[in-house]
Amino acid sequence: MFSRPQGGAHQIRRMKNNDFTSGAILGKLIRFMLPVLFAMFLQAMYGAVDLLVVGRFCTNADVSAVSTGSQMIMTLTNLIVSFSMGITVAVGQKIGQKLHDDAARIIGTGLVIFAILGAVFTVVTVFFAVPLAKIMHAPEEAFDVTVSYLRICGSGFLVITAYNLLGSIFRGLGDSKTPLIAVGIACVFNILGDLLFVAVLGLGASGAALATVAAQLVSVVISLVIIRKVRLPFEFSRKHVRLKKREAASIFRIGTPIALQDFLVGISFLVLLAIVNGLGVTASAGVGVAEKVCAFIMLVPAAFMQSMSAFVAQNYGAGLFDRAKKALRVGIMVSFFFGAAMFALTFFRGDLLAGVFSNDAEAVVNAWEYLKAYAIDCLLTCFLFCFIGYFNGIQKTTFVMIQGVAGAFLVRIPVAFIMRRFGGGSLFLIGLATPCSTVVQIVMCFAVFLYLARKEKSRL
Repeated sequence: MFSRPQGGAHQIRRMKNNDFTSGAILGKLIRFMLPVLFAMFLQAMYGAVDLLVVGRFCTNADVSAVSTGSQMIMTLTNLIVSFSMGITVAVGQKIGQKLHDDAARIIGTGLVIFAILGAVFTVVTVFFAVPLAKIMHAPEEAFDVTVSYLRICGSGFLVITAYNLLGSIFRGLGDSKTPLIAVGIACVFNILGDLLFVAVLGLGASGAALATVAAQLVSVVISLVIIRKVRLPFEFSRKHVRLKKREAASIFRIGTPIALQDFLVGISFLVLLAIVNGLGVTASAGVGVAEKVCAFIMLVPAAFMQSMSAFVAQNYGAGLFDRAKKALRVGIMVSFFFGAAMFALTFFRGDLLAGVFSNDAEAVVNAWEYLKAYAIDCLLTCFLFCFIGYFNGIQKTTFVMIQGVAGAFLVRIPVAFIMRRFGGGSLFLIGLATPCSTVVQIVMCFAVFLYLARKEKSRL
């Protein structure tokens, strides 16, 4: 699988296993976070390039289809990514405890679980594309194109699963550079595919979907070739690829609450998009553009969230609880600096950012109106995302699920409905539902953090 036999070892590059349990926290956290950030930037380029090319060469109906379809695919993909956090955290803790054989069994079990999950998602998106488009209230002009987009992307879910799973495994091993290489390869091929299928062949939203799946397939194949030339910090072979009960239980115990939380939060954003779709195709296209911009302005706190999970998991596994808390404080401070910069840029010149993805003046105006609400959220997510990464790393994933679901269903969706009903169709007011939910979630995180700190102090 990932590692070769001992023979010919001079040709094999040994993976650098990052030890997060010693040394300067800021330096190690930043060095690990930067490849994660670049990988997420390139990942965001996927949807951005799709929308950019479609926005330049196609109609608002195609833009709406990519917006609605990609949001649905992203929700399911995020479910895979968040569930795979169970592998990232479990492997990271085993590495911190120096239990390398246990880490190998967790990886092998994870491969089996995610192969099954990818097959299930393929069936759901291919055979239920029409009901999914109806649930999303896809505008009539864009309905058939949205269905086609969902089916094409859905047919490649096994590839999408493999693509994201590999990244989660290696981040758990302390290696954030190999996933960066994989995403870089995929991004290049996606850009080429978009230009070919959309700009040259004129396939519209369907062409963007084809480009996405083809790019990830190429990335997975090339990544596996690269991985075979990398020596893991422990032995891993086909014998480890078995569904082991204890390892599966560990993955499900850690990953299920995270996945359920992300899935339900994703559902809340789908509901938000469905509310906007009811305002018409132009509003739908505008919010679709805004969502692509958001994927970039939220990159730094999102990168810290993923990095924090791996960093804290190793230190928690090694019993270095104070070091884990210090990493949380460092992450919040650094990401807040970037959050303030993103707030100023997005709130005051969001039209420039939206204009990159669309040349339709009305769609750009709608996108900027929606983005002003997200600009406020930029000041808040540096706290929330770092807290989520910290709680994931110490295996408090049930609380992560509770705070995420509470924010989504007790605040975000009700506020969006209220703003839609009494706000005169203002996208800014509808968008305020997101920072409102973030505030509630931060309060919950602070409360639980202080509770755990007092509980830990009382045991000393």
